[in-house]
Amino acid sequence: MNTASPLSPLMAAPESLSNALDRVYGRLLAAAGSEPPGTNASSRLPGASATTDDVVQRLQTTFSLSAFECDVLVLCLGASVEARFLSACAAVHRNPQATWPTFGLALATLGDAHWSAISRLHPLRYWSLVDILRTSASSAPLLHAPLQIDERILLYMLGVPAVDERLEALIQPMPASMHPGLRNHNVAWNTALDEALRHWLSGAERSKPVLICGDRAASREMAFAELCSRARLTPHQLQAADLPVTPEERKTLARLWTRESALQNAALFIRCADDDNLQPLSGWLNLVHAPVAIDASPGSAAEQLPGMRLDVPGLSAEERKMAWIGQLGDVSRQLNGMLERIVDYFPFDESAIQSAAAIALETPLKDGDDIGAIAWRVCRQQGRRSLDNLARRIETRATWSDMVLPDAQTETLRQIAVHMRQRAVVNQRWGFYGRYSRGHGLSALFSGSSGTGKTMAAEILARELALDLYQIDLASMVSKYIGETEKNLRRVFDAAEESGAVLLFDECDALFGKRSEVRDSHDRYANLEVSYLLQRMDSYRGVAILTTNMRHALDSAFVRRIRFIVQFPFPDAQSRARIWEGIFPTMAPLDQLDFEQLSQLNVSGGVIRNIATHAAFLAADQDTPIGARHILAASRIEYAKMEKPLTLAETRGWS
Repeated sequence: MNTASPLSPLMAAPESLSNALDRVYGRLLAAAGSEPPGTNASSRLPGASATTDDVVQRLQTTFSLSAFECDVLVLCLGASVEARFLSACAAVHRNPQATWPTFGLALATLGDAHWSAISRLHPLRYWSLVDILRTSASSAPLLHAPLQIDERILLYMLGVPAVDERLEALIQPMPASMHPGLRNHNVAWNTALDEALRHWLSGAERSKPVLICGDRAASREMAFAELCSRARLTPHQLQAADLPVTPEERKTLARLWTRESALQNAALFIRCADDDNLQPLSGWLNLVHAPVAIDASPGSAAEQLPGMRLDVPGLSAEERKMAWIGQLGDVSRQLNGMLERIVDYFPFDESAIQSAAAIALETPLKDGDDIGAIAWRVCRQQGRRSLDNLARRIETRATWSDMVLPDAQTETLRQIAVHMRQRAVVNQRWGFYGRYSRGHGLSALFSGSSGTGKTMAAEILARELALDLYQIDLASMVSKYIGETEKNLRRVFDAAEESGAVLLFDECDALFGKRSEVRDSHDRYANLEVSYLLQRMDSYRGVAILTTNMRHALDSAFVRRIRFIVQFPFPDAQSRARIWEGIFPTMAPLDQLDFEQLSQLNVSGGVIRNIATHAAFLAADQDTPIGARHILAASRIEYAKMEKPLTLAETRGWS
């Protein structure tokens, strides 16, 4: 049995509830033959005419009730709130103890009676508007079993705000969402909402939900709230994981919510997590006949549910800029050119901009600080929240002076920084973003043996750009289960989007080795994993850096899609001497070390750092400056770790 739309127009001049009670009571008196003692022919329902004049009409329209079914409902209401109805029912039953209404009594006394009203498939019982009271002690047949109005319907008819108690633990009203503001001038935003509104108002499509898709959770929630506002519905929410386990319980919940939605003029926003089993939800949606929207994050299983897709557009750069100016007010003029860079690096939605701006305005200025620097730091802190749980953040301490590389490689690294710094100018102000739909992501491949400075170079870039650096172990992302690798990568990229962070994917050989011809399903899905990562790198707004020890093993098709490739050579003797010169902190006491002599150790910069650190501990334990003997002892330990002999040529001349 379908309900009428809660948005359906109501007929004019409805019968008031007080008049309906008096009329039904009159029917009982006529059937009883006389008025029982101690009763009054006028309804004394307090406040009924003020708050519930059209309630019977609304229920009739909403649940497609016949005139007889409306009277049964009024009869049960009267028996619950007015003593005169109890006496009248007893008089009709010819039994002073039988003070309750029954279907048999209703069929015998009320007008336009029809047998179908007692069916479980008709509105009174289908929507649980009335309950049949049966206990182990009372086994009265259907027609003679006591009837009682459902508590939620009772309160609705009396005009008392309420929610069905069986729904309270699962479904809650949504808190007020941020007003869309600038978005209401966005053509794509309005077009998407208008299409969704037509879908909700279409009776034929009502059983299919609106799938609200988009990159930002807050934007999807805002779209639902605005959709409810335009449809004049109150927004509620449900976690998909909270749906009942058994089919019977799900059917009951679906019917209760459909009823509640009609009573409240409400819509439901269902939140889905990536690991939710959506099979129960899919079946439940087929049972609900009310406005429903699904929170469908990118790449989630919820996106595959049948329904009308609403793609929520993100804020454009100009809209983000206007949102920042609106939140900062006159202070925005003091950003000293930083605003355009903030807008480009951090694609926040309205709620994130509001939060970041509020924190920036409340932060006191320190020496050398300005509001632009504070706003930038706040954006970094706010953007890293979701990424901290998925990757390891590296503190960036290295500077250009710490890097020992040939001039060509150093220049390439500086060009990467230039591309990031000037991205807003080239892509937005000069129009490259609008002209070309692909290739906006800044990707780099750092190739070289372990310890040659790949991670240090990423540190230097992140420090130069005042961005966070996150290290992701690609080997831990790769899964033997089909689809899991893409899901792991999606979590990282989705979380990183707001942060603008530099992403360092270590040991990309785990995923990007030579792609073989497709011989079976595993080969095909392995290629899909590579393609997915390339696509996400291409669209990522920050810097994505991949490292490898085996450049020769990489597929040429992959290499062609990388914007920058930097080869980190194994350091020669001159480079090793420079590394030794800068490896010790200025406060470390040194015992006339000969750096050219130390450069005879044929090891990478990473190994040099390990030797220097170990030597420092040995010297500290002996309370002496760091000398050649400490370096030699530390070298033996490090070489043993590498299972490599320490040759005489490397230690010639050491005392």
